Amino acid sequence: MELLLDLHPDAYPLDGFRRRQLLDWVYGQGVGEFAAMTNLPAAARAELSGQYTLNPFRDIETVRSADGSVKYLFTLMDGRQMEAVYMPYLDRKTICVSTMVGCPARCAFCATGKMGFGRNLTPGEIVGQVLAVAGGEDIAPREIRNLVFMGMGEAMLNYDNTMQAARILLHPEALGMSKRRVTLSTVGIAKGIRRLAEEDDLGIKLAISLHAPDEETRQRIIPTGAANSIEEIMQAAREYQAVTGRRITMEYTMLRGLNDALWQADLLAERLRGLVSHVNLIPMNPWDGSGFESSTEAQIQAFYDRLEARGVDVSVRRSRGKDAGAACGQLALKRPQAVSGVA
Repeated sequence: MELLLDLHPDAYPLDGFRRRQLLDWVYGQGVGEFAAMTNLPAAARAELSGQYTLNPFRDIETVRSADGSVKYLFTLMDGRQMEAVYMPYLDRKTICVSTMVGCPARCAFCATGKMGFGRNLTPGEIVGQVLAVAGGEDIAPREIRNLVFMGMGEAMLNYDNTMQAARILLHPEALGMSKRRVTLSTVGIAKGIRRLAEEDDLGIKLAISLHAPDEETRQRIIPTGAANSIEEIMQAAREYQAVTGRRITMEYTMLRGLNDALWQADLLAERLRGLVSHVNLIPMNPWDGSGFESSTEAQIQAFYDRLEARGVDVSVRRSRGKDAGAACGQLALKRPQAVSGVA
């Protein structure tokens, strides 16, 4: 049976007014059963039920944090597991979604990287995270206005499915999100960055997880980083910016004694010369068995001050949901079936 959420809204079954009614039930009201779509003819509901399903998940678990954020652990129909995080703020509701089960990038400090790679998520399994979180929080799906492809997986290595999901999120008859409020994060896949620059109808924002300004340190942090050198990544970023005119965010997880030296701040500032960018310094969200520690507050401040003195636009992004295991992969890593699919 086909997952309806995999379809672009323009390709939904039914015609004209009935199609718009169906889209409103799915994306406006978050209804997960065709039988509940009472303004559709009974014959149409029966036909839809025979061909499509609206639910990509076998099971959903939640862990709530004292700061209001919520970690969602999804069990897919094949038994594999992945996660999303809901983060409510005073002025917005944000969700961080996954694009893969596990991740092939294998960032050393990341719990997801330790899981290895399971499989790509389909567009509907990506979009379904938003609908499921809205249902879990008892809000309309369109109330979630900010989204980041920054959960489990490397979005650029599941490019086509991620782009399809983005188009669904942005479609005015689906979730109608603003392109300025959707961000795709990549570990630095130069080819994917260049492809994204050519997606004229999207206009979503780009974040690059750099984590170090020198090759030796970066390859210690990201074992697969040799496939895309820092210079290749920065060149792709410049080309992206030349085409799109959009500012790029550089994500930089602060790891004690590894990438937090002041000479690395100087080199990072040099790497960013001529690029309109913003650096997010991220204290590491600790997890058992990582082998890494977050930089001290004093070292983060010194690194920040050095970048700012060099004219870099910089901020410190505080992780939310530490008591809920909100760093990517922390919950799924505890489940042996998360990648293998053994339920």
